[in-house]
Amino acid sequence: MAMTEKLFPAERLDQIAGLLQQNGRVSVAGLQERYGVSAVTIRNDLATLERQGLLVRTHGGAVTRPSVGMEPLAFALRKELHLAQKERIGRSAAALVRDGDSIALDASTTAWQVARHLKDRRELTVVTNGLFIALEFVDSPGVTVVMPGGQLRAASASLVGSEGASILDRYHVQRGFFGGGGFTLEEGLTDTNQYEVELKQRMLARSKEVIAIVDSSKWGEVTFAPLASVGQLDRVITDEDAPTGMVAALRDQGIDVIVV
Repeated sequence: MAMTEKLFPAERLDQIAGLLQQNGRVSVAGLQERYGVSAVTIRNDLATLERQGLLVRTHGGAVTRPSVGMEPLAFALRKELHLAQKERIGRSAAALVRDGDSIALDASTTAWQVARHLKDRRELTVVTNGLFIALEFVDSPGVTVVMPGGQLRAASASLVGSEGASILDRYHVQRGFFGGGGFTLEEGLTDTNQYEVELKQRMLARSKEVIAIVDSSKWGEVTFAPLASVGQLDRVITDEDAPTGMVAALRDQGIDVIVV
């Protein structure tokens, strides 16, 4: 039920912050009903709280921002961040894959979006360490999934470590698709976990074409572990909010940049 007494904006913001602290997440629809205001007003409230560093907006709501030193947001939450951009990137990346190809997909949430657009391919081989990516193809008879063994990393729903990773040395793939936590001209593609990066680099080394799939929120950011230099990339797929100067600089270096 909507509240009968209208609150001042500052009071509403304070209450939303309290709900986040109590429940860990809120939805636009739920807050709209609770306070009797428009969805636009609630989204503006969430944007204000995000600027204050109190939350991370997701598709349809927000979640509490993790404290410094906490494990990165789990896959189930991260896949909701910048969802529209990742979906467009995934669709564009999947359009490059033909029947009969062999490809590598890392365990990133953007690679998951690529997988969702490949379910109807025929004679496709997918090499991945991502559990959710592998599960996308359970009902795809035309897709063969190859997974290296290893230890489960819950935050990324992936298998990491050297155990069983040697299986990757048996394969050559036409294209490898790799996400990351950050992307700059100087540091290239970086990610948050060294063990994840070590396995990604083995996949990258077996890829004839290396494709970075990074939404605009990652541009200009540098995370803990270096994955690939700009010189190792053949193509970058991103969204229309990517910095135009960086896009132009990549193209000047002969890297194909697809903006969707």
